[in-house]
Amino acid sequence: MPDATRPQPAADRSRWPRCGVSAIVFREQEVLLIERAKGALQGRWSPPGGHIEPGERAAAAAIREVREETRVEAEIAGLVDLHEVILHGADQQLTAHYLLAVYWGRWLGGEPVPGSDARSARFAPVTEIEAYALTDGAARLIRRAWALSGAAEARPTSSSG
Repeated sequence: MPDATRPQPAADRSRWPRCGVSAIVFREQEVLLIERAKGALQGRWSPPGGHIEPGERAAAAAIREVREETRVEAEIAGLVDLHEVILHGADQQLTAHYLLAVYWGRWLGGEPVPGSDARSARFAPVTEIEAYALTDGAARLIRRAWALSGAAEARPTSSSG
């Protein structure tokens, strides 16, 4: 018997949850962000990410999504966290439920160019991420990835001659 206190999905229950990935990619003091072009998160900024294809390993999916959404080449260095995205429509019907493996990595090459699901793509200073309309949880995950990368402790030094 369905629980009447829980919102019921508008679509077939067998569709949710879905597995996905997100990749927080750093280039020096910057993080790669995309502006979503489609769906419920349209207009919001986030690290690149998307679905894991059948038979595809999660870390490989993260690298592929970075390439597809930004044309940037990156390497994965570690796992940040698992993150759930649960969205409901105005009628409280479930519209999406994703379980994302969030990775962090490093830029290898290329300049951001918006691809598949992105309206815009850019490297933004890590210290300025709050200036962007980020998806829920993105700022926390970026800060955590920044700490894991060790860059948060690295301070530029000036040499005097």
